Amino acid sequence: MNRPLPTPTTRDHHPAPVVDNAPPTGSKVSGALAVVACAACCALPLLIAAGLLTTAGAAVAERTLLAVSAGLVVLALSLWWLHRRRGARRAAVAGTGCGCHGAGCGC
Repeated sequence: MNRPLPTPTTRDHHPAPVVDNAPPTGSKVSGALAVVACAACCALPLLIAAGLLTTAGAAVAERTLLAVSAGLVVLALSLWWLHRRRGARRAAVAGTGCGCHGAGCGC
């Protein structure tokens, strides 16, 4: 029995590479540490009331915790941006970033 041959296609279909938009682990960790630093800063009045920290010590700790928290937020956002940029570069190298960048024109 003869079976018909499949119809040849004129286009070469390559699967599009998957671009990972989720934040990397390093970004998640530094974001979590920034949240912990903010929580510790909010706990300073309780430490003063409990007598575990003086007012001068709380002032120094507040400035330090705010600076550390801001630095960790900047680090988390930078790591996420770098991760997305590398993913976009990989997609462009794989051939899905030509023309209008995935809109279907120019390729």
